[in-house]
Amino acid sequence: MFAIAIQNKQYKTYTLEDRASSSSIDVVPERGGIITSWRVKDRELLYLDAQRFANPELTVRGGIPILFPICGNLPDNSYDYNGQKYVLKQHGFARDLPWEVAEQTTTDKASISLVLTSNEETLAVYPFEFKLIFTYQLKGNVLEIAQRYINTGKERMPFSTGLHPYFLAIDKSQLRFEIPAMQYRDQRTGAIRDNTGCFDPKLEEIDAAFERVTGLAASAYDASRDLRITVSYTAAYSTVVFWTIKDKDYFCLEPWTSPRNSLQTGDRLTYLEPGASSLMLVRLIATFF
Repeated sequence: MFAIAIQNKQYKTYTLEDRASSSSIDVVPERGGIITSWRVKDRELLYLDAQRFANPELTVRGGIPILFPICGNLPDNSYDYNGQKYVLKQHGFARDLPWEVAEQTTTDKASISLVLTSNEETLAVYPFEFKLIFTYQLKGNVLEIAQRYINTGKERMPFSTGLHPYFLAIDKSQLRFEIPAMQYRDQRTGAIRDNTGCFDPKLEEIDAAFERVTGLAASAYDASRDLRITVSYTAAYSTVVFWTIKDKDYFCLEPWTSPRNSLQTGDRLTYLEPGASSLMLVRLIATFF
């Protein structure tokens, strides 16, 4: 049985449930369209910093933030377009703006669609008109995030997009990864390193960009929970980023369509002609052994 319930907390929260599998997600449209909780077999899979979430002046650290129209940061948080300089902060603005609920269904799955459209605030930092439609679909141990990007303006629209899931991990020494790339770039130092399938949890911060993945899925196995999480994605995604901070109970496995600073370099940037749209899909699968 599938169900959707609304809770009027600090932010209106939509809880999608698949009761047969004891799975659920919490979605908060007005706080960047974010998923704040994902549970399978009544076990939480996501980390959430509740204090940051409660403060609307801060970006959320936790859940599954949406990255658009850039992934990562730009040098000096700025870029030039048609001779004009624009300031655009790290990961863009989609994760900070309120989204609108467009559709809900509990037929064969629990599903909710959210919409974000360009406005004066977005045009001041990104001079392109757009409409984004994100549909979250829950069924069993699978969470699908279907995305439609639409250019509603009169100019060719460049962008990159991604997701930034914070997966809960109490003992990161028990993590092993399968990421389809031979090497990664340390985004803190620029060094190129070999992919060994694990990272040293004693490091203060790990920011590893696997910039040219050769497969359409990455996974993490947490031996302490006997849990495997698989992140699969369509071919538009070229990059997977692993990020974590020492002594924080999370790791991030982030699919990006293009690497940092692509809005300036054009590297694997997505372009949409006026009136055109692009469809992308990310699927998260949680398996307990």
